[in-house]
Amino acid sequence: MLRYVRVAALALLVAVLVLAGCGSDDGRGEVLVSAATSLKSAFTSYGEQFEDVEAQFSFAGSDELAAQIRTGAKPDVFASANTTLPDQLFAQGLVERPQVFAANRLVLAVPAGDAEVAGLHDLRRKGVTIAIGARGVPVGAYTRGVLARLGAAQRRAILANVRSEEPDVGGISAKLGQGAADAGFLYATDVAATNGRLKAIELPASLQPQVAYGVAIVKGAPHRAAAEAFVAGLTRGPGADALKAAGFAPPPGGGGDADTRGDDATALGTPHP
Repeated sequence: MLRYVRVAALALLVAVLVLAGCGSDDGRGEVLVSAATSLKSAFTSYGEQFEDVEAQFSFAGSDELAAQIRTGAKPDVFASANTTLPDQLFAQGLVERPQVFAANRLVLAVPAGDAEVAGLHDLRRKGVTIAIGARGVPVGAYTRGVLARLGAAQRRAILANVRSEEPDVGGISAKLGQGAADAGFLYATDVAATNGRLKAIELPASLQPQVAYGVAIVKGAPHRAAAEAFVAGLTRGPGADALKAAGFAPPPGGGGDADTRGDDATALGTPHP
């Protein structure tokens, strides 16, 4: 039943985006942006300062948004929490050449004031519950990349404590806030956005993945001029300022064309108890 509801919701959202993309490109009016959930705070702030047109956002897991574009959705801009998905859509001829516009850090997140988990070593203890991103979503791929670098015994013990695989960072944050999980892997900006409700535990530098965000204009964007202005503002001007205020770092190497570095997806499986 849950799968049916999610599929129906996806189909409805695709239909809305397709219809929204049927207008003419007069360079005025609006810009439609499909963006990773982890960008919600920064992009909402940027949208309020975006003077050219009204910015309308659809936030969800990057993989879900990419799937919508593959099935006909027509936002103007696609912003992902990795570079792999924009690169894939570019190879399929669905978006224009992507560029990297921001960076982030993966952290271990725990409820503030909870001493149950103080570091990665605590995740293997019996009784500890963990929430992670689903395999296809960037935060899940980054997490699996970190776990793949651990010793086999520690990795198996941690995976045995995973109780939830969420479709986006919002789901992980919610599980931690509700007390449904003792720890989870999030981006540093997600923890900052909770205003003290969650605490970030930094990962060792040797385990930290390169978390890079890619953005692209969708081929046939109905509001192309506005899309170009929106993307340009992400690396300079109010967009870059909003990202910095939310805790994002400048793009690795100063930005430019997207590549697939830093998306550490592996074949690592997660057992379900």
